Amino acid sequence: MILVVGMAILGAVIGALTARKRKGSGADIAQYAAGYGIAFALVGLALSLLLVRMAG
Repeated sequence: MILVVGMAILGAVIGALTARKRKGSGADIAQYAAGYGIAFALVGLALSLLLVRMAG
């Protein structure tokens, strides 16, 4: 579970930085942060499930 949350936070930070680098408005930054956060959370969920399946 912590992997999913950590990946979501990492994705949100990367998304916000990407939007800021592209000179986006506040709404753009929020949208990028949300989109990247969701995408990274899904990757984290898949990794978490993979680790649990391999361990047990």
